[in-house]
Amino acid sequence: MDKETIMVVEDEEDILELVRYNLTKEGYQVVGISSGEDGLKKARSDLPDLVLLDLMLPCVNGLDVCKLLKHDPKTQHIPIIMLTSKGEEADIVVGLESGADDYITKPFSPKVLASRIRAVLRRKTTDTTTETSTIKIHDLIVHPGRHEVLVEGKPVELTFSEFNILLFLVRKPGWVFTRYQIVDAVHGDDYPVTERSVDFQIVGLRKKLCFAGKYIETVRGVGYRFKE
Repeated sequence: MDKETIMVVEDEEDILELVRYNLTKEGYQVVGISSGEDGLKKARSDLPDLVLLDLMLPCVNGLDVCKLLKHDPKTQHIPIIMLTSKGEEADIVVGLESGADDYITKPFSPKVLASRIRAVLRRKTTDTTTETSTIKIHDLIVHPGRHEVLVEGKPVELTFSEFNILLFLVRKPGWVFTRYQIVDAVHGDDYPVTERSVDFQIVGLRKKLCFAGKYIETVRGVGYRFKE
């Protein structure tokens, strides 16, 4: 069975070698890149199984690399984990909105890093098995594979996180989920996003869905559900 390939885009040589050493021990094939520009070229040519991406990069920064890869049909399926020293909540939200699948702050535990990589790769496999199943409920259509949402036939532009939260809720209409369950389902275990961040995403999602936003119900003291 072929090894999964992790592309690490990191300009600090010591950190790059630390990550390379630990991920190689975990059984991955590791490709190291030291600039955002080279990372874009390599990702597009080699299509790795996952990209581990620093934010503070020369030439093209990590946020721009993430956005460009996620907007390219050839590379948008590749999971991206941001690995950075910028750990404020605002930085994390910006990272998620650029399309990142996870966000890990420095300094980091190599064991936690490996665990988060395994979780993201598992979600990628699960998403692949269900990506062709179009969900139709009320006046809403959600197509996971095309990353498309329609309300009364009209397309709605959602951010990466908003789309994933909506998809999680509509897959089980009527079920009540806590904010922590939503975070775990969308971004994985131990994700550094607070309840306040989830509430912020829900508010934005409701506004963009217009009248269909009323189907996302707040269950006081618990969390949220999508109305049956």
